[in-house]
Amino acid sequence: MKLGVVFPQTEIGPDPDRAAVYATTAEALGYDHLIAYDHVLGASTRSRPDWQGPYTDKSMFHEVFVLLSYLAGLTENLELVTAVVILPQRQTALVAKQAASLDVISKGRFRMGIGTGWNQVEYEALGETFSNRGVRSEEQIELLRELFGNEVVNFNGRWHKVTDAGLNPLPVNRAIPIWLGGMAPQVIDRVARIADGWFPFYNPELEIQLNEMREKARANDRDPGDIGVEVMVALGEASTKQLDQLKRLRDMGVTHSAVVTMNAGLTGDEHIEAIQRFWDVAHSIAE
Repeated sequence: MKLGVVFPQTEIGPDPDRAAVYATTAEALGYDHLIAYDHVLGASTRSRPDWQGPYTDKSMFHEVFVLLSYLAGLTENLELVTAVVILPQRQTALVAKQAASLDVISKGRFRMGIGTGWNQVEYEALGETFSNRGVRSEEQIELLRELFGNEVVNFNGRWHKVTDAGLNPLPVNRAIPIWLGGMAPQVIDRVARIADGWFPFYNPELEIQLNEMREKARANDRDPGDIGVEVMVALGEASTKQLDQLKRLRDMGVTHSAVVTMNAGLTGDEHIEAIQRFWDVAHSIAE
């Protein structure tokens, strides 16, 4: 099982030097990958007293493609991952260009997790439709793979049209792994049919959900072993509880995990110290 870290977007602060130390420390310790969450805009609660979302305009987020491109130049082996970029609120061809460029800059170290999101405020501001985001994302994935794999593309879908045009440069392997985030039944079905991997949340029903996904994959003539699974774990005290959790995930066939240090009462450099402590006690489980 590969072990990674979740970049603490909302708590590490805007200092680029601290972000650099975080990533280079993770790589030096031996972590396999670094995950970055994505949000473009934060909604103000002043005009939304009933706001239920986990993030607001007070929540800091570096833009994920810019952040990972910066970190790509500072690292050599660390896989760089979005988990997840909110794909349907973005123009597909532009995402394809950004993703391909990041993959080239990082020498093939980019894994793209995508999701459909929950924040209507962002969709409104970015000029995309919220209500059809799930089904539209399937066509986006199809177009992304066409653009990644071919010098010139002709595509005429329900929401997208590309006429005799293509990306340059193309991704290193003319493909970028596309993983899906989310736990809704339609997401599990989508993972089984078209995804390279899945980011489910840790929950009491996880093993049942994994088995459901694998059964659906076989029903679609896919080998479930070809579909990666990443489940993130909270920092806690890096105690027996966290180690037991990692062991359970490994035994369920989970291929990747990453430690989340956000919402643990940490600030700034404390996140860097936390991933050092976690590695000391947890890395043997992943090996």
